[in-house]
Amino acid sequence: MDTAWIQVFVLTMSECIAPAGKTVCQEQELAYQFANEADCQAVMEALLHYKDESEQVIVDSSKAACLPTAKKLPVFASPADAKEQLGDAENWVAQPAPKPKADFTVTAHQARLAALQSCDSVNGVTPCKIGEIIIEGATVKETDVWQRQ
Repeated sequence: MDTAWIQVFVLTMSECIAPAGKTVCQEQELAYQFANEADCQAVMEALLHYKDESEQVIVDSSKAACLPTAKKLPVFASPADAKEQLGDAENWVAQPAPKPKADFTVTAHQARLAALQSCDSVNGVTPCKIGEIIIEGATVKETDVWQRQ
């Protein structure tokens, strides 16, 4: 078993909880760890919204932040090796790598590509496609040039 430093995002919130009927509250700081910033931001927004609805909880939203940090964790060669080292967890599953989000230009290109016909089938009339490449028409137009003599 090796160890590695991995990046995590830590959501830190400072809140003050007052027992029912009391005006003095006890301050506490909460810290949650996330594998990516998007999950951290989503949970922070949900917690802030949830805690704003409570009459007994005051959240200092200026102290709520998702900050990147590094954490030293054990690295296992396989899920079976991790299960052996960490105990007999029945629901142990390897997390798949997240899919990268498609860029809107890639999505638009694919949609336009699907709408075009092959250049072979339209005898080269543009716009058409050759494989994954879109062939546009000529942008230069011939015009008559008049000269005074």
